[in-house]
Amino acid sequence: MLDYKHLEALATVLECGGFERAGEALGLSQSAVSQRIKALEVRLGQPVLIRHPALAPTPAGQRLLNHLQQVRLLERDLTGSLPTLATAAPRLRIALNADSLATWWAATIGDYCRAEGVLLDLVVEDQDVGLKRLRDGEVAACLCASSQPIAGARCVALGQMTYLPLATPAYIARHFPDGPGDAAFRQAPAIVYGPNDQLQHRFLARCGYHGPFPYHLCPSSEGFVRLASAGLGYGMIPRLQATAELASGELASVAPGQGLEVPLYWHFWRHSGNLLAGLTARLEAVELA
Repeated sequence: MLDYKHLEALATVLECGGFERAGEALGLSQSAVSQRIKALEVRLGQPVLIRHPALAPTPAGQRLLNHLQQVRLLERDLTGSLPTLATAAPRLRIALNADSLATWWAATIGDYCRAEGVLLDLVVEDQDVGLKRLRDGEVAACLCASSQPIAGARCVALGQMTYLPLATPAYIARHFPDGPGDAAFRQAPAIVYGPNDQLQHRFLARCGYHGPFPYHLCPSSEGFVRLASAGLGYGMIPRLQATAELASGELASVAPGQGLEVPLYWHFWRHSGNLLAGLTARLEAVELA
């Protein structure tokens, strides 16, 4: 049986960024907090905390933190009938892709999180990677492109985001004077979000090109659009994110009619209480494009 005072100590050390501040938050001495962490590690037979060069949970520690988060969510549902159980604001650790965060996410969940007093711990991942975080017990929920539910979780389809291969008209005139083709794709610099980003490869494959291509790496959704607008390359940008640039003519498609539709699915713990259920209801009402 886990001692939840030990789990609380682990969570507080990480949230406060140190043992001394965690002790102040818990009303304990620094030594007492350290002893609780050590007792937890003895109980598990493995470390739960990386102390150097910076405080961070081990994989086992992260699983315990998410277990504690789930317990807190379930306890929160009891506060209506048992008000003495009222606890601090719940914190939700969620994995989502940068493009959703940069476009529709905040406006969709903002009112709900404010009303419920939710604190978010967002882990930004490519939509093809987030599900692994949930499977490994690192997050309570995730947005991803996979429709395959995992054990203990539910999966809800939210719709799909449309990505377009966009660049400035000057860039298109310089690199694609004859339209998209193997020769142009071979030499035209693209913009890729990161090593797990497969959208560019999928677009090129749809155009019949499977060879190498030069590219910039830009792990920032906003920076991605800025690079394209500066004429440094072309990239797969959500239509939602480039509405103004498309309307003004600042950006245009290098291959009209060749956009990609990327589905988004919301995965979350099956037994996670009313808070995640309410958040899920908000997400189900979103209209993506």
